[in-house]
Amino acid sequence: MPNGAYSHKEIMGENKERSTGVLQGTLDMLVLKALARGPLHGYDVAEYILTWSRDVLHVEEGALYPALHRLELRGLLASEWGVSANNRRAKYYRLTAAGRKQLAAESSEWARLSGAVARVMEA
Repeated sequence: MPNGAYSHKEIMGENKERSTGVLQGTLDMLVLKALARGPLHGYDVAEYILTWSRDVLHVEEGALYPALHRLELRGLLASEWGVSANNRRAKYYRLTAAGRKQLAAESSEWARLSGAVARVMEA
């Protein structure tokens, strides 16, 4: 892959060779977006991202759960234990007010950056 280009595997945390805040931030933004619709447990967060990306973005457990924990520590998520649809104990995450504010800021920045990249690619 050309220098500076990222595969979907790198964005989703599957490539352990490259670790940057930009990639981590992308996953965090996607997790916040998934939880904007309401509380979900980890597996459902990953499924939301997979479904809405049309099976392009696969979030591995090794990337997802550290992201959920990191976001919770930052006060962007809150969690509580509940029972999943298959009757198992699961930790459900939800956005806090700070998480909603962060998602709005990141969404705006993503639109600005992705638009800029699209303009360059169309030139």
